[in-house]
Amino acid sequence: MTTLSGSEILGIRLRHLLELLDGGVAAVYADLGPPGFRPRFTPVVRVLAASGPSSIRELARAIGVTHSAASQTVAQMVKDGLAVREPGEDARERIIRLTLEAERLLPALETEWAATTAAAAALEAELSYPLSRLIDEVLTALDRRPMHRRISDAVARLGS
Repeated sequence: MTTLSGSEILGIRLRHLLELLDGGVAAVYADLGPPGFRPRFTPVVRVLAASGPSSIRELARAIGVTHSAASQTVAQMVKDGLAVREPGEDARERIIRLTLEAERLLPALETEWAATTAAAAALEAELSYPLSRLIDEVLTALDRRPMHRRISDAVARLGS
């Protein structure tokens, strides 16, 4: 039986790490009581709570995700009654704002966010190198040279 090394299963290990982190946060949301609130809603809610109604493009830029990812998250929030879409100045643009239900959740969410920040800092203190710093470095490296390019270059080298 072949045993795969860490670099060979990097994506699997990263997904598992994300499942552990998101699962812990989701469990806290369940404990605090916002029914159906998902960790992926957090950045959108935080931006809207701090900045007020925003377009999908503004949200995506503020939270550092693609337009598509922000749009999908907002669509689920609208479905769950946490956000509404309103027409923008441009007929193609939609402005997103929090519903009263979402605004009522803000005090409990603020408590959770502060606790999550403290827990993340404590986790990083246990590590030999801060995970947040490593993630920043990985994202910067992938901005310089995307994974697709790296794999294509490796295929060309291996095929030669």
